[in-house]
Amino acid sequence: MPRPTLISSFALSVLLLILTLQPAVAETKYQRTIENYTIPDVVLVNQSGAKVRFRELMQSNKPVIVDFIFGTCTTICPILSVSFANLQQKLGPDSRKVQLVSISIDPEHDSPKVMKEYLKRYRAKPGWDFLTGSRADIDKVMYAFNAYIPNKMSHFPLTLIRLNKEGNKWVRIFGLMGSSEFMDECRKVGIQ
Repeated sequence: MPRPTLISSFALSVLLLILTLQPAVAETKYQRTIENYTIPDVVLVNQSGAKVRFRELMQSNKPVIVDFIFGTCTTICPILSVSFANLQQKLGPDSRKVQLVSISIDPEHDSPKVMKEYLKRYRAKPGWDFLTGSRADIDKVMYAFNAYIPNKMSHFPLTLIRLNKEGNKWVRIFGLMGSSEFMDECRKVGIQ
């Protein structure tokens, strides 16, 4: 009976590989770097249908945190959005003092109505904008943050936290963070 032995050996090898890799994966959940970006001067549209000068929003007096999502996403977007919702809840009445910006990577389908419904699911408070725009302008924003993807199915988890008011220096977090890790990253830049 050589076949069952071969299968058992293979299964045992896979199990050992998983057990060996698990601690390494747990230790490197996300990658944090400091980056410089040039913010494009484009006009986007928020969930209320209002036009927003993107560069001005990025240079507001408030701390700014950015992510890239889309309204029908069921994979990593909900995890990113829960972090934003938890932050707003933790900040309570001070949540308006932090500008959260979710940028649609599916502008062909993310209308203001879709974005408003999405934010409603996360009980978003004022200070959290979901922006869309023309494909060309969204591509400019993605290129500016080194976040370009050719289509939404190539989506990856990325969170950007502005470090200075000029809006050119950012903490770039690639990967998914737990809530406590996200809060720690916010505290590091003075968001409490």
